[in-house]
Amino acid sequence: MSKEQYIKDNERAWDKRSENNDQWSIPVSEEEIAEAKKGNWSIFVTPIKRVPRNWFPEEMKGKKILCLASGGGQQGPVLAATGADVTVFDNSTRQLEKDQMAAQRDGLTIHTVQGNMQELPMFEDGSFDIIVHPWSNNYVNDILPVWRECARVLKNGGILISGFGTPLEYIFDPAKLERGELELKYSIPYADIDHLDDPKVKEIAEAEGYSWGHPVENQIQGQIDAGFVITGFYEDRGCFALDNYINTSMATKAVKMQIPG
Repeated sequence: MSKEQYIKDNERAWDKRSENNDQWSIPVSEEEIAEAKKGNWSIFVTPIKRVPRNWFPEEMKGKKILCLASGGGQQGPVLAATGADVTVFDNSTRQLEKDQMAAQRDGLTIHTVQGNMQELPMFEDGSFDIIVHPWSNNYVNDILPVWRECARVLKNGGILISGFGTPLEYIFDPAKLERGELELKYSIPYADIDHLDDPKVKEIAEAEGYSWGHPVENQIQGQIDAGFVITGFYEDRGCFALDNYINTSMATKAVKMQIPG
């Protein structure tokens, strides 16, 4: 399967998930936006825990923020309500419509751009102060270009806040995992497109989008190699079949290193 094909298939899958109000597709409420306008706000980049407020600057007004692969009407509207200049970028047009809906409902300004998170040529170098990248990069085949593009479009000293999963769930037989049975079957790195002969893998991929189990090294060291310093970290739940055993999500705060002029 070509990259162009899986990107298009994932766009359709996420359009459908958005229409069905997936966990990441339910816009924040009017009440949450009203509170955010008063300075009382928080966002998620992993399924359960909120991002610490001190990961963000104290003053948000005027900050240029890219919400990367972040459609769904959740992070973008809250950050726009703080007075930040927000652009939401996502592969799914239906997800972006959720942000547009929230902006219209609550009198916010949000710019939306549709595309692949690995390629951001529409943004100039050093365009943003902050990037917010929720749990989503398992839907691309290679995350290293994502980190490199984040570094390129951030200003020196800019902040990258990311959420992502460990690859643990991908090592188990998916049909048995749904029943709570843990039987080892696949190895990491993992790709749905390599295992479409497994009926359950094919079923999940077609319904939820083709996904990849990236090594944690690529998630963490990949950011460092792109020019970031990791300054914050926490773990969270996320793969509910494994939640009684181990944290399966994590989040990082990273700062783009100053480059001597």
